[in-house]
Amino acid sequence: MPSPDWTAPTAEGPVHARVVLPGSKSLTNRYLVLSALAGDVSRLRAPLRSRDTLLMADALRTLGVGVEDVDDGDWLVTPAPLTGGGRVDCGLAGNVMRFVPPLAGLATGPTRFDGDEGARRRPMAPVLEALRTLGVEVDDAGRGGLPFTVHGTGRVRGGTVTMDASASSQFVSGLLLSAARFDDGVTVRHDGKALPSLPHIEMTVETLRDAGVVVDDADVHTWRVEPSEVNALDVQVEPDLSNAAQFLAAALVTGGSVHVPGWPQYTTQGGDFVREVLDMMGAEVVLDRSGLTVTGAGGILGVDVDLHDSSELTPVVAALAALAEGPSIIRGVAHVRGHETDRLAALSTELGALGAEVEETDDGLRVSPRPLRGKVFHTYHDHRMVMAAAVLGLAVPGVVVEDVGTVAKTMPEFTTLWDRMLHERVTADA
Repeated sequence: MPSPDWTAPTAEGPVHARVVLPGSKSLTNRYLVLSALAGDVSRLRAPLRSRDTLLMADALRTLGVGVEDVDDGDWLVTPAPLTGGGRVDCGLAGNVMRFVPPLAGLATGPTRFDGDEGARRRPMAPVLEALRTLGVEVDDAGRGGLPFTVHGTGRVRGGTVTMDASASSQFVSGLLLSAARFDDGVTVRHDGKALPSLPHIEMTVETLRDAGVVVDDADVHTWRVEPSEVNALDVQVEPDLSNAAQFLAAALVTGGSVHVPGWPQYTTQGGDFVREVLDMMGAEVVLDRSGLTVTGAGGILGVDVDLHDSSELTPVVAALAALAEGPSIIRGVAHVRGHETDRLAALSTELGALGAEVEETDDGLRVSPRPLRGKVFHTYHDHRMVMAAAVLGLAVPGVVVEDVGTVAKTMPEFTTLWDRMLHERVTADA
């Protein structure tokens, strides 16, 4: 059932706030999969708890892995022999539908995968064909997507696979995460258009190495994972930098200042690129030992930016572009048409309905600011659309966000944090 609509609050003045972010979805889900394959119990400290990560935890439980809540939100993950016979609910989570099937190939018995109606439209064929190449039986009735069944036999032969991962870097990551337990490991070669969101594959490689897995990524668009044991993890999950974008954007929209503590000095998260984007759009951006502080200067500059490696920023950047002083071009994000919704079409439709002039291009958007008016902003079951609408609402009274609860996919507490940000009056070093 859709959740109630939410009227995005309009800022009464400059925002001055300190925003503590929940953990990274991308890291939480990668750590969960590796922990399921480890040789001992792992502890994930401060993981994200959202619809996507809870679905991942439930998927592991379906395969026989123990995922236990402990100590104010930590997770203890206890590996066990993987068993089939169950059903995995993928929801709309690309991580679940692409990371768990290789794991299910290592289970003893069939595992059925399905999800929300929108998930059935998300591309899956490269993963399913790759699994067949590696010796796993997959029954999808020729759909190339959900629903499908992975018939696990307790082992995966592994080997070499060539795939077109231009629709999603998750196709590569999903194979790499389980490959240390394949008989022959895996070599994955990408053959196709430019890979999207390459930092997410770099994140996968780094998390594998954290668990002691040998990964060779020296050759461009080729990754080799050697068969090996997987070490147990004891890790603190970084804040989710992609989920910071809308809060930091509020500083630019209102001419205020937003501080995010704990921003890492080094990270493989693609969301870190938001620092460069906001700087290009006129903000003062300072990263120091206390965290990241973004301060607005009273205006928003139009931008010509390639978000190919950080495409999750597209909705919030498009919202800022609609509020800017001049036109903007967003490039390199054709692949977001295959996310929770066709994000380019959705943004063009909803920004246009508010009054902006928006043109879809082959790989992005051209946004020309025009006077905006408040109305219902449809979200298409897409959490990033909620975040974009909230940014617009800061400057445009009467933006009503349809089905705001869909934001629970990655940030269940979003509206609470948003309201708190607008009502706080703190300095960056508070």
